[in-house]
Amino acid sequence: MKLRIYHNARCSKSRQTLKLIQDAGIEPEVIAYLDEPPSTRELNDLLKKLEMEPQDLMRKGEAIYKELDLANRNLSRKEAIQLLHDHPKLIERPIVVSGDRAVIGRPPENVLDLL
Repeated sequence: MKLRIYHNARCSKSRQTLKLIQDAGIEPEVIAYLDEPPSTRELNDLLKKLEMEPQDLMRKGEAIYKELDLANRNLSRKEAIQLLHDHPKLIERPIVVSGDRAVIGRPPENVLDLL
């Protein structure tokens, strides 16, 4: 089984999700998305697999979310995806992908649906 995790090592939920995957005997491809933000095309693909809209993937508690006043902006899908790319801290984490399916590891047990 080939899994990919968009991971932030400083995030406890991300670490717990990675551990659940590894405890199942799977060594996923780990993407440090803060260091290498996903392209807009990759984000669009992730959103389709998650069956989510870009605004649903945004971390509303992040300072950048408030600074950019995103709660009060009417963004197009393309604009929202560009913001996620430009400010990867906005991306909810972790995202785990298996084939054409993806889940957010909040709670970490969500990943069990993919194992």
